[in-house]
Amino acid sequence: MTGPAHSLPGAWISGIGLLGPGLPDWPGGAAILAGEALWVPAKTVLSAPEQLPAAERRRSVRVVKLALTVGLEAVSAAGADASALATVFSSSGGDGHNCHLICEALASDDRQVSPTRFHNSVHNAAAGYWGIATGASPPAAVLCAFDGSFAAGLLEALVQVSVDRVPSLLIAYDADYPEPLRAARPVPDAFGMALLLTPEPGAPHFGRIRAGLTTATADTLADPALDTLRRAIPAARSLPLLAAIARGESGRIVLDYLDHARVAVDFTA
Repeated sequence: MTGPAHSLPGAWISGIGLLGPGLPDWPGGAAILAGEALWVPAKTVLSAPEQLPAAERRRSVRVVKLALTVGLEAVSAAGADASALATVFSSSGGDGHNCHLICEALASDDRQVSPTRFHNSVHNAAAGYWGIATGASPPAAVLCAFDGSFAAGLLEALVQVSVDRVPSLLIAYDADYPEPLRAARPVPDAFGMALLLTPEPGAPHFGRIRAGLTTATADTLADPALDTLRRAIPAARSLPLLAAIARGESGRIVLDYLDHARVAVDFTA
Protein backbone atom coordinates (compact mmCIF):
# COMPACT_ATOMS: atom_id res chain seq x y z
CA MET A 1 0.00 0.00 0.00
CA THR A 2 1.19 3.50 -0.74
CA GLY A 3 -1.58 5.52 0.94
CA PRO A 4 -2.88 5.48 4.50
CA ALA A 5 -5.04 2.48 5.35
CA HIS A 6 -7.72 2.74 8.05
CA SER A 7 -6.91 6.42 8.52
CA LEU A 8 -7.87 7.88 11.89
CA PRO A 9 -10.53 10.63 11.85
CA GLY A 10 -7.94 13.30 12.62
CA ALA A 11 -7.31 16.14 15.03
CA TRP A 12 -6.59 19.84 15.11
CA ILE A 13 -3.18 21.12 16.17
CA SER A 14 -3.83 23.74 18.84
CA GLY A 15 -0.35 24.19 20.29
CA ILE A 16 3.27 23.33 19.48
CA GLY A 17 6.44 23.15 21.56
CA LEU A 18 9.97 22.65 20.26
CA LEU A 19 13.49 22.49 21.69
CA GLY A 20 16.59 21.05 20.06
CA PRO A 21 20.04 21.83 18.69
CA GLY A 22 19.82 25.37 17.28
CA LEU A 23 16.01 25.26 17.73
CA PRO A 24 15.29 27.27 20.91
CA ASP A 25 11.46 27.17 20.77
CA TRP A 26 8.63 26.81 18.26
CA PRO A 27 8.63 30.41 16.91
CA GLY A 28 12.38 30.31 16.34
CA GLY A 29 12.29 26.78 14.96
CA ALA A 30 9.34 27.57 12.69
CA ALA A 31 11.27 30.42 11.05
CA ILE A 32 14.15 28.03 10.34
CA LEU A 33 11.94 25.21 9.07
CA ALA A 34 10.04 27.65 6.84
CA GLY A 35 13.31 28.81 5.26
CA GLU A 36 13.04 32.30 6.75
CA ALA A 37 16.07 31.98 9.00
CA LEU A 38 19.37 30.12 8.84
CA TRP A 39 19.83 27.10 11.08
CA VAL A 40 22.94 27.53 13.22
CA PRO A 41 23.77 24.28 15.07
CA ALA A 42 24.20 24.79 18.81
CA LYS A 43 23.96 22.54 21.84
CA THR A 44 20.50 22.23 23.34
CA VAL A 45 20.20 24.24 26.55
CA LEU A 46 18.03 22.56 29.19
CA SER A 47 16.60 24.05 32.35
CA ALA A 48 14.02 22.83 34.84
CA PRO A 49 10.71 24.70 34.54
CA GLU A 50 9.70 26.98 37.40
CA GLN A 51 6.42 25.06 37.69
CA LEU A 52 8.31 22.31 39.52
CA PRO A 53 8.81 22.67 43.27
CA ALA A 54 12.41 23.48 44.24
CA ALA A 55 13.25 19.93 45.36
CA GLU A 56 11.99 18.40 42.11
CA ARG A 57 13.83 21.04 40.05
CA ARG A 58 17.08 19.95 41.69
CA ARG A 59 16.37 16.25 41.10
CA SER A 60 15.09 16.48 37.54
CA VAL A 61 17.21 14.85 34.83
CA ARG A 62 17.74 15.89 31.22
CA VAL A 63 14.73 14.21 29.65
CA VAL A 64 12.44 15.57 32.37
CA LYS A 65 13.61 19.14 31.74
CA LEU A 66 13.24 18.60 27.99
CA ALA A 67 9.79 17.02 28.09
CA LEU A 68 8.32 19.56 30.48
CA THR A 69 9.76 22.53 28.57
CA VAL A 70 8.21 21.57 25.22
CA GLY A 71 4.96 20.37 26.78
CA LEU A 72 4.47 23.61 28.68
CA GLU A 73 5.26 25.66 25.57
CA ALA A 74 2.56 23.86 23.58
CA VAL A 75 -0.01 24.25 26.36
CA SER A 76 0.81 27.94 26.83
CA ALA A 77 0.56 28.62 23.08
CA ALA A 78 -2.92 27.09 23.05
CA GLY A 79 -4.05 28.85 26.23
CA ALA A 80 -5.02 25.42 27.58
CA ASP A 81 -5.24 24.09 31.13
CA ALA A 82 -2.40 21.59 31.53
CA SER A 83 -4.03 20.00 34.58
CA ALA A 84 -7.01 18.87 32.46
CA LEU A 85 -5.10 17.28 29.57
CA ALA A 86 -4.57 13.61 28.77
CA THR A 87 -0.94 13.11 27.77
CA VAL A 88 1.22 10.82 25.65
CA PHE A 89 4.93 10.71 26.47
CA SER A 90 7.08 9.01 23.83
CA SER A 91 10.83 8.46 24.02
CA SER A 92 13.18 5.96 22.43
CA GLY A 93 15.20 5.31 25.57
CA GLY A 94 14.79 7.65 28.51
CA ASP A 95 17.70 9.45 30.16
CA GLY A 96 21.06 8.08 28.99
CA HIS A 97 23.12 10.16 31.42
CA ASN A 98 21.19 8.83 34.39
CA CYS A 99 21.57 5.27 33.06
CA HIS A 100 25.32 5.84 32.68
CA LEU A 101 25.68 7.01 36.29
CA ILE A 102 23.72 4.01 37.59
CA CYS A 103 25.95 1.67 35.59
CA GLU A 104 29.02 3.40 37.04
CA ALA A 105 27.67 2.92 40.56
CA LEU A 106 26.92 -0.76 39.96
CA ALA A 107 30.42 -1.28 38.55
CA SER A 108 32.08 0.33 41.59
CA ASP A 109 33.08 -1.29 44.86
CA ASP A 110 30.25 0.48 46.70
CA ARG A 111 27.41 -0.51 44.29
CA GLN A 112 24.94 1.75 46.11
CA VAL A 113 22.47 3.41 43.73
CA SER A 114 21.03 6.75 44.77
CA PRO A 115 17.23 6.60 45.29
CA THR A 116 16.93 9.72 43.15
CA ARG A 117 18.92 8.06 40.36
CA PHE A 118 16.68 5.03 40.63
CA HIS A 119 13.35 6.85 40.41
CA ASN A 120 14.66 8.92 37.50
CA SER A 121 15.64 5.73 35.66
CA VAL A 122 12.08 4.54 34.99
CA HIS A 123 10.66 5.28 31.56
CA ASN A 124 7.66 7.18 32.94
CA ALA A 125 9.75 9.62 35.01
CA ALA A 126 8.82 12.59 32.79
CA ALA A 127 5.11 11.80 33.15
CA GLY A 128 5.48 11.77 36.94
CA TYR A 129 7.24 15.12 37.00
CA TRP A 130 4.59 16.50 34.63
CA GLY A 131 1.88 15.55 37.12
CA ILE A 132 3.82 17.26 39.92
CA ALA A 133 4.39 20.44 37.86
CA THR A 134 0.87 20.80 36.46
CA GLY A 135 -1.39 18.91 38.86
CA ALA A 136 -2.66 16.87 35.90
CA SER A 137 -4.82 13.87 36.84
CA PRO A 138 -6.09 12.59 33.44
CA PRO A 139 -4.45 9.42 32.04
CA ALA A 140 -0.85 9.57 30.84
CA ALA A 141 0.37 7.02 28.29
CA VAL A 142 4.13 6.40 28.17
CA LEU A 143 5.51 4.74 25.03
CA CYS A 144 8.78 3.50 23.59
CA ALA A 145 9.18 2.23 20.03
CA PHE A 146 12.92 2.72 19.47
CA ASP A 147 13.50 4.89 16.37
CA GLY A 148 9.76 4.87 15.60
CA SER A 149 8.81 6.40 18.95
CA PHE A 150 7.57 9.73 17.55
CA ALA A 151 5.23 8.05 15.06
CA ALA A 152 3.99 5.61 17.72
CA GLY A 153 3.24 8.50 20.05
CA LEU A 154 1.47 10.44 17.32
CA LEU A 155 -0.78 7.47 16.52
CA GLU A 156 -1.60 6.98 20.21
CA ALA A 157 -2.49 10.66 20.67
CA LEU A 158 -4.67 10.62 17.55
CA VAL A 159 -6.50 7.53 18.83
CA GLN A 160 -7.23 9.32 22.11
CA VAL A 161 -8.60 12.36 20.30
CA SER A 162 -10.60 10.27 17.83
CA VAL A 163 -12.07 7.71 20.24
CA ASP A 164 -12.40 9.63 23.51
CA ARG A 165 -13.06 13.02 21.86
CA VAL A 166 -10.74 14.74 24.32
CA PRO A 167 -7.63 16.88 23.79
CA SER A 168 -4.37 14.94 23.96
CA LEU A 169 -0.91 16.39 24.48
CA LEU A 170 1.84 14.47 22.68
CA ILE A 171 5.35 14.99 24.06
CA ALA A 172 8.16 13.26 22.15
CA TYR A 173 11.71 13.59 23.44
CA ASP A 174 15.18 12.05 23.35
CA ALA A 175 18.47 13.02 24.94
CA ASP A 176 22.09 12.18 24.24
CA TYR A 177 24.11 9.33 25.69
CA PRO A 178 27.62 9.64 27.11
CA GLU A 179 30.37 7.17 26.22
CA PRO A 180 30.56 4.21 26.22
CA LEU A 181 26.76 4.03 25.70
CA ARG A 182 27.00 6.49 22.83
CA ALA A 183 29.05 3.99 20.83
CA ALA A 184 26.03 1.69 20.84
CA ARG A 185 23.36 4.41 20.70
CA PRO A 186 24.85 7.49 18.99
CA VAL A 187 22.20 10.08 19.87
CA PRO A 188 24.20 13.33 19.72
CA ASP A 189 22.02 15.82 21.61
CA ALA A 190 18.63 16.48 23.21
CA PHE A 191 15.56 17.11 21.05
CA GLY A 192 11.93 17.42 22.11
CA MET A 193 8.66 18.50 20.57
CA ALA A 194 5.04 18.66 21.67
CA LEU A 195 1.71 18.83 19.86
CA LEU A 196 -1.56 19.64 21.58
CA LEU A 197 -4.16 17.79 19.49
CA THR A 198 -7.85 18.60 19.92
CA PRO A 199 -11.09 17.17 18.47
CA GLU A 200 -12.28 20.66 17.54
CA PRO A 201 -10.30 23.64 16.21
CA GLY A 202 -8.91 25.94 18.87
CA ALA A 203 -8.24 29.63 18.59
CA PRO A 204 -5.62 29.85 17.30
CA HIS A 205 -4.82 26.57 15.57
CA PHE A 206 -2.13 25.40 13.16
CA GLY A 207 -4.20 23.11 10.95
CA ARG A 208 -5.59 19.59 10.96
CA ILE A 209 -3.94 16.19 10.59
CA ARG A 210 -5.02 12.65 9.79
CA ALA A 211 -2.73 9.64 9.80
CA GLY A 212 -2.51 6.04 8.66
CA LEU A 213 0.08 3.44 7.73
CA THR A 214 1.88 3.34 4.40
CA THR A 215 4.80 1.58 2.73
CA ALA A 216 5.90 4.79 0.99
CA THR A 217 9.41 6.09 1.65
CA ALA A 218 9.79 8.52 4.54
CA ASP A 219 10.19 12.19 3.63
CA THR A 220 13.50 13.95 4.07
CA LEU A 221 14.37 17.62 4.60
CA ALA A 222 15.78 19.80 1.85
CA ASP A 223 18.52 21.12 4.13
CA PRO A 224 21.14 18.33 4.39
CA ALA A 225 22.29 19.45 7.83
CA LEU A 226 18.76 19.46 9.24
CA ASP A 227 18.11 16.09 7.64
CA THR A 228 21.18 14.73 9.41
CA LEU A 229 19.59 15.93 12.66
CA ARG A 230 16.31 14.23 11.67
CA ARG A 231 18.09 10.91 11.22
CA ALA A 232 20.32 11.24 14.29
CA ILE A 233 17.68 11.74 16.99
CA PRO A 234 14.48 9.64 17.00
CA ALA A 235 12.22 12.46 18.23
CA ALA A 236 13.54 14.63 15.38
CA ARG A 237 11.80 12.31 12.90
CA SER A 238 8.96 14.79 13.52
CA LEU A 239 10.80 17.54 11.59
CA PRO A 240 9.19 16.97 8.16
CA LEU A 241 5.75 17.40 9.75
CA LEU A 242 6.88 20.45 11.69
CA ALA A 243 8.35 21.92 8.49
CA ALA A 244 5.02 21.54 6.68
CA ILE A 245 3.24 23.23 9.59
CA ALA A 246 5.81 26.05 9.64
CA ARG A 247 5.32 26.66 5.92
CA GLY A 248 1.53 26.38 6.16
CA GLU A 249 1.79 23.85 3.34
CA SER A 250 -1.05 21.33 3.04
CA GLY A 251 -0.15 17.89 1.79
CA ARG A 252 0.99 14.41 2.75
CA ILE A 253 4.04 13.89 4.94
CA VAL A 254 5.49 10.40 5.34
CA LEU A 255 7.28 9.78 8.62
CA ASP A 256 9.65 7.04 9.73
CA TYR A 257 8.03 4.36 11.89
CA LEU A 258 8.74 0.61 11.49
CA ASP A 259 10.98 -1.35 9.13
CA HIS A 260 7.94 -2.53 7.14
CA ALA A 261 5.64 0.50 7.52
CA ARG A 262 5.73 4.26 7.78
CA VAL A 263 3.09 6.75 8.94
CA ALA A 264 1.48 8.98 6.32
CA VAL A 265 0.14 12.23 7.76
CA ASP A 266 -2.31 14.29 5.72
CA PHE A 267 -1.93 17.89 6.85
CA THR A 268 -4.46 20.61 6.04
CA ALA A 269 -3.26 24.10 6.87
